[in-house]
Amino acid sequence: MEQPKKKGPGLKHLKPCVKGYGAPSILTVVLIIFEVAFETVIPLLMAAMVDGGLYHKETYELQTFVSRLPIRSNLQFVLWVGGLMALCALLSMLCGALAARTSAVASMGFAKNLRMKIFDKILAFSFKNTDRFQTSSLVIRATTDVNSMQNTYQMFLRMMFRAPFQMILAAITAFTINNVLSYVFIIALPLVMTPMLLFMFVGRKRFRLMFKKLDVMNGTVQENLVGTRVVKSFVRGPYENEKFRNSADDLMRTQIYAQKLFSLMNPIQLGIMWGATVLLWFWGGSRVVAPGSELGIGNLTALIGYSTQVIGALQIVSMFPMFLSRMRASLDRINEIFEEKIDIDSPESDLTVETGEIEFDHVDFSYSGNPDVLNLKDVSLHILPGQTVGVIGGTGEGKSTLVQMIPRLYDVLKGSVRVSGHDVREYSLKALRDGVSMVLQKNLLFSGSILENMRWGDPNATDEEIKHACELACADSFVTAFPDGYDTDLGQGGCNVSGGQKQRLCIARALLKKPKILILDDSTSAVDTATEAKIRKGLSGLPDMTKIIIAQRITSVMNADQIVVMEHGTISDVGRHDELLARSVIYREVYESQMREEVSA
Repeated sequence: MEQPKKKGPGLKHLKPCVKGYGAPSILTVVLIIFEVAFETVIPLLMAAMVDGGLYHKETYELQTFVSRLPIRSNLQFVLWVGGLMALCALLSMLCGALAARTSAVASMGFAKNLRMKIFDKILAFSFKNTDRFQTSSLVIRATTDVNSMQNTYQMFLRMMFRAPFQMILAAITAFTINNVLSYVFIIALPLVMTPMLLFMFVGRKRFRLMFKKLDVMNGTVQENLVGTRVVKSFVRGPYENEKFRNSADDLMRTQIYAQKLFSLMNPIQLGIMWGATVLLWFWGGSRVVAPGSELGIGNLTALIGYSTQVIGALQIVSMFPMFLSRMRASLDRINEIFEEKIDIDSPESDLTVETGEIEFDHVDFSYSGNPDVLNLKDVSLHILPGQTVGVIGGTGEGKSTLVQMIPRLYDVLKGSVRVSGHDVREYSLKALRDGVSMVLQKNLLFSGSILENMRWGDPNATDEEIKHACELACADSFVTAFPDGYDTDLGQGGCNVSGGQKQRLCIARALLKKPKILILDDSTSAVDTATEAKIRKGLSGLPDMTKIIIAQRITSVMNADQIVVMEHGTISDVGRHDELLARSVIYREVYESQMREEVSA
């Protein structure tokens, strides 16, 4: 039996984003109601002016209206009614202008709250959560999709209240003038609404496809901006240019495919309504000239005015399917972020990392979550506080994966990782990560000065503490050589410093946290051996800090208290340098290979 389709979250995640902007939202609706009400009165005043002031056709309603005005002649009547029409038009315009302002405030505030909510959720993602989305896709969802929601919210406040209210009020008022002629509206409206609902259903799928193509194109842009040096060094500019052109063309075709459906909406609706207007003129005109008819030219003019108002409202309504289809596509993509389950929770705990003791107890891990496809298999390892531990192994053997279990960048599939005697899942994420500093393979500095980047490690660090950390990381010498010293602006992503300088600054930033555990994940690969030796010497003067060093060069770890050899996601061997040379085939082969390379160099 086919399972019923699960209902999506809908607007559940959007409702809190209105908080703080409910007053301008409600005020917009109220102003719109008054704007439409004043606008609806104008055709009635026009009918009074034509029938009473020009054709002297008196009806009960008109006599009642005239009796309330201090008038003596037809000219005064026309001037009074004309003045009232001008006042209604002015008040309608004023309400419309105020509604435009309040709707802008409400929609922009709503979008600000939504962006913050999305950003907070993305920041809460674990590495595993982030791996499920392309970076370019997350950027588009937090920008373009939010802009789509902002525009829709503003349109909802202004147009979605105005157009239906105007159509209903115009139709009701038309019925009070002549209930027979007003049947034209009853016949025309269902004919107009049917294609709108159909296009809305079809358009949602087309816009979702369009956003997927937009993600692809933005991914291409991001790759080229990040890897611009590689593109230029390999002279791949023409290839990437052609690749982007194809992506842009693909997006354009998808956009046209999405938009052309709605290009039919306006002609269909206007064709129906203008046809109804012609019918109204023909039918109403014949009734006006009929002997003894109570329908005056003014009333017919008012009916035509209301017909025009309905047509104007329908032109607005005709945009609804496109906006709503695009909105639904954006809403689905935004809800995917909100509905993403954070697989690493932060318990409420008062535990703090007291020592750098680490123990892996029969740990299994899989990036896919599949126990049959493991990236780490039955890993057991004990590291004493203050030890320096080296991790060696080929590419893809699980070295980085192993150390990412410690600060809970990923969670184990089976077994446990204990820090200072407690399972890492017992710590709050803040307390655990405050006790662990990790310098990743991909070093990242942020826009701003060197001092500002260093204070990521400790916002309250003094200039002397920053200088000391940079001395330990062998960064102080080149920093002080800059004209502005520690106030030097690093540029976006640290583009003003070399790869080796960037690595040393990242190490200094990690040291400023004064962690119990320091993890260096191949973070001296761009540093020469002499500088690396100085860094190791500086770190050796921190006996209370457990240091885990992942490296490709055995010289980087040969003096470690213990060296872990990784192979196919398992620990092949653990020991000191001389012990591994004697008994580990893998370690000995790597060592001899690197020694031969150094001799030949």
